[in-house]
Parts: sequence; structure tokens; C-alpha cells
Amino acid sequence: MAIGFRIHQRSRHVDAGLVTRFRSLPVANVSDVMSRMTAGGARLRPMQAPGAVLAGPALTVKTRPGDNLMIHKAIALAQPGDVIVVDAGGDLTNALIGELMLAQMVRRGLAGIVINGAIRDSAAIRAQDFPVFAAGVTHRGPYKDGPGEINVPVAIDGMVISPGDLVLGDDDGLLCVPFGEAEAIHAAASAKQAAEERQMANIASGTHDASWVDASLRKLGCEGLD
Repeated sequence: MAIGFRIHQRSRHVDAGLVTRFRSLPVANVSDVMSRMTAGGARLRPMQAPGAVLAGPALTVKTRPGDNLMIHKAIALAQPGDVIVVDAGGDLTNALIGELMLAQMVRRGLAGIVINGAIRDSAAIRAQDFPVFAAGVTHRGPYKDGPGEINVPVAIDGMVISPGDLVLGDDDGLLCVPFGEAEAIHAAASAKQAAEERQMANIASGTHDASWVDASLRKLGCEGLD
């Protein structure tokens, strides 16, 4: 048994209709209704042109830091709309993807890639809107020796991503919505978004009620309030 050097089959994934419904929701609102406890870490930043949205089911990769052999295989296995999520230990010594691999992913119709590691060819990546989230940039290229695993649970700064979970990202950052909770989280995030739209309308009309601020200060014992 080649533990740590295996390719598994993905047994489930969020459906395309649900992915489409999540695309219109800000990641910040989804995060809020998940109690702000789920995040891919502040180091994982969008590397593409501003405004691009990442949304799709995870195809996960766990790889040795600095090695991209299993990422190449994941690109070959991925279905249109998939998001490849790579746990490379956060190491920034070697870039794991660049312009050539990006072109392959675009050609195959993938939804994006997340790398807890580094990229290169950053100018080319910034010039297009294919979602790429990574922890850094370096010119040093990767090795291609393995080991690694495909379609296993991975963790990025405490955020666990299982194969088929929903991965979301925008200019604010990245998070994972667990497969079994996606519908409930969508309903809660949609309600949150509607409430914020009402609040924005009240701000614009001058009817916004901020009385909760003084109420909170009084409750907390703040002195000097009128």
C-alpha cells in the first residue's frame, strides 16, 4: 500500500446549480453566517485580475512541498467547473504552477486553483481572470518526483477541505463550504445579503438607525455618553 502516494476517486461533489447560486454572494457574507470560523488564511490571496470570482467543487491534492507531479495529474483528472485545491504545506521555495499549467486549466474549463504554496509567471496570471489563489510568488520552478495524494481531505490554516466540498473565493479571500451544509449556508448567506442591501438603502436615504452603538456602549459600562 503506497500510503501518501495514491490517487483516490471522488465520490461526491456539490452540483452546478448550487455553485451558480453561490457565485452572486460575497464571500464575506458567507463567512459571517459560518460564524467567521472558516477561512483559508490571510496569506492565500487572489493572484488574478481584480473582480474574478472562484466557485466550484474541490478536487484536492496533497503534495510534497516544492513538487507538482500530482498537480499535473489532477489537471488531467479534473472535470469542467472543478477547483483544484493544493495543500503544499505553505512552502514558498518553489513555484508549483505557472503560465503553461494555467493555460491547460483554462483549456479544460476548470473553475480555478488554490495553492497553499507559490506560483510564478505572476504577471501573466494577473493579466487574466482565471481564479488563482496562492500564498506567494517565486521564480524558482518545481520538482516532479512526488509523492502526493489526490482526493483526500486537506487542511489550509485550519480550514479542512474534503473532495467535493464547495470552494469560494473573491477579492476578500477564500473559504470552504462543507458539502452537507451547503444548502443551509446558502439560505443563511442569502438572507444576510438581503439585510445588507436594505441597510445600504437606509444609509442612502438617511434613515439608517445606529442607536445600537450607544446601547452597546451603555451595556459595556462606557462612561461619558450623553
